[in-house]
Amino acid sequence: MALKIRLTKVGSVHQPLYRVVVAEARSRRDGAAVENIGTYTPRTKGSPINLNLERVDYWLSKGATPTDTMHAMIKKARRAAAAKVAAS
Repeated sequence: MALKIRLTKVGSVHQPLYRVVVAEARSRRDGAAVENIGTYTPRTKGSPINLNLERVDYWLSKGATPTDTMHAMIKKARRAAAAKVAAS
């Protein structure tokens, strides 16, 4: 069972909202997911991505591969978390 970390769309036509999910690679875009690990709201200001980085690390250790888009978003979320820790 090959797993991917990817986005699934749950928003309406002009109000995009995505869930970050771990799903089987061959399942449909909006099909059944193994686990929801975050959200992405592209129209919000500030921090549009909300990820549970502990679960991301867990699934990466189990062999899940992120899509190219999610790989970039995970990197941004890690940088934002590191900046938040450094600021406090």
